[in-house]
Amino acid sequence: MKSILLALLLASSFSSSHAAEKPSSLHQAIDGKQRSAEHKQRDKYRHPQQTLAFFDVKDTMTVVEVWPGEGWYTEILAPYLKDHGKLYAAHFSADADEPYFKKNLHEFVKKIKSQPKVYGKVELSILQPPKFLQIAPEASVDRVLTFRNVHNWMKNDQAAAVFNAMYKALKPGGILGVVEHRNSTLKPQDTKALSGYVTEDYVIALARNAGFEFLDKSEINANSKDTKDYPEGVWTLPPALKLKDKDRKKYQAIGESDRMTIKFIKPK
Repeated sequence: MKSILLALLLASSFSSSHAAEKPSSLHQAIDGKQRSAEHKQRDKYRHPQQTLAFFDVKDTMTVVEVWPGEGWYTEILAPYLKDHGKLYAAHFSADADEPYFKKNLHEFVKKIKSQPKVYGKVELSILQPPKFLQIAPEASVDRVLTFRNVHNWMKNDQAAAVFNAMYKALKPGGILGVVEHRNSTLKPQDTKALSGYVTEDYVIALARNAGFEFLDKSEINANSKDTKDYPEGVWTLPPALKLKDKDRKKYQAIGESDRMTIKFIKPK
């Protein structure tokens, strides 16, 4: 009898250990072949596994990625959500006046059409203030995520409108996850954020003004080497390296910017 119990315990222990070692669907998406080697190299700065875990993104959820750019996070979110959840990519308008917006949207659409098995279920919506502000049906999504975009909205006096749009899309109890270049608190925040840096307090105020409640913040994407005082603002650092070869090694040694990682909740 003792030998039978011991065998059962050992089997149970092996099974639990094996289950613990099995990679999660998020890990599989991050490690997947749909991601370029160049993008994977930036994981050490962007920490996608920890960031999405902090925002409590589950593969059964409906998620909006706001202004996904060329799709760095879309490469992870699309395969992660495609079987049991839903992903909206709230991108630029095809009728935008700015050539950069049109080009960026074109490249993004080209990307998702190139791999229908990965991106075929991604639904495009439009965020182009002031005309297009419905990023998803009202009160229909579990998570809204935005990565390094707040300074862009501030530059064009659109931040309040965008935070209102994100609030409207979320279900009561839904979470807004924000990653942004973090400014020093030692000087007043430029309301246009021309350096690309924004203080945590400013982002929290924008969210609260839209009706959100502050939930939590994390140092996942912090970088203490970032002094935030560069000739070309945040774009002096990688990956932009706007000064090109001038002091290139110095800025590469600093790495990508110091970033806040904050989540807010839409009250029930």
